[in-house]
Amino acid sequence: MSRPDDELLDLTVVSLPRPGDQFAPEQARGRLKLLAILLLCSLPLILSYLAFYVLRPQGKAAVGDLISPARPMPEVLATRLDGSALPLSALKSQWLLVKVDSGGCVQDCQKQLLLLRQLRLMLGKDMDRVDWVWLISDQAAVDANLGAGLKKDRATLVRLDQQALQSWLPVPAGKAQQDYIFVVDPMGNAMMRLPSVFDSAGASRAKRDLEHLLRASAAWDAPGRPK
Repeated sequence: MSRPDDELLDLTVVSLPRPGDQFAPEQARGRLKLLAILLLCSLPLILSYLAFYVLRPQGKAAVGDLISPARPMPEVLATRLDGSALPLSALKSQWLLVKVDSGGCVQDCQKQLLLLRQLRLMLGKDMDRVDWVWLISDQAAVDANLGAGLKKDRATLVRLDQQALQSWLPVPAGKAQQDYIFVVDPMGNAMMRLPSVFDSAGASRAKRDLEHLLRASAAWDAPGRPK
């Protein structure tokens, strides 16, 4: 005759569920949602770059150099001409044509700034999706008449230190940032360099490159910055 103690010893021992096992499906769904959000946030940039490469079979710009990988905008403060601070991120949400040069902008520099203005105007109805920017690389004084004229033409003039400039706007060995016009996408990524000097044929090809980028991003990029 078995005793109650023997019956207790004969009970089968099964492993208890671990506390996390019952939440595994919820964790998997949470991770999928996170991946979906990350993909959704990256989709505009991915689509615009894919369109640029796919629609142009040779995989390169007509006149400029693609910056690969694209360089993100640094989280730093720029300085307006009046000395007030401006977060560089305030320039996001628009395509940018960027010129880098000393504040003591002389003849060649002024011609290149005029080229930025002309490239923007050549875009016609799409020009309101593009801002033109002069990043001043030193503390040299800017000619008052030049500065006033550029602001009247809706240019952005700010000073930015060399470290931020070099990390954001790379150039090939032996070249200077003054040799290029940089194209920056609405998320702040420097993604193309155009030569700072054009003949008429080069200007036409640069215009086609810019129009191609604007068409590729038309589905998600609207004129102006969010209010």
